[in-house]
Amino acid sequence: MDIQLKRGLLDVCVLAAIKNEDSYGYQIIKDMKPYLELSESTLYTILKRLETAEMLVVKSVEHNGRLRKYYHITDRGLDRIEEFREDWKEILSIYNFITREDAGHE
Repeated sequence: MDIQLKRGLLDVCVLAAIKNEDSYGYQIIKDMKPYLELSESTLYTILKRLETAEMLVVKSVEHNGRLRKYYHITDRGLDRIEEFREDWKEILSIYNFITREDAGHE
């Protein structure tokens, strides 16, 4: 898969993981596990990129005597999910065009 496409998809996946509830790194990985494998290093790179793009904000909360970073989606992040949904319709149309001949040969 094209690296830029995959990067964009993973960004939206992480945003979707925190859409309804603030979460922290380990929990995000756990929530995404049934759908895709994501390493901690990849996740934290994505989270930093999304924070820089102001699609999420980070707050530190004490948990069992340690600070845990919780991630909260912003309006900009919610807008990105909605943009993805619109983009996906176009991607599906392109996919259908590309595979239209395959359907006739099966």
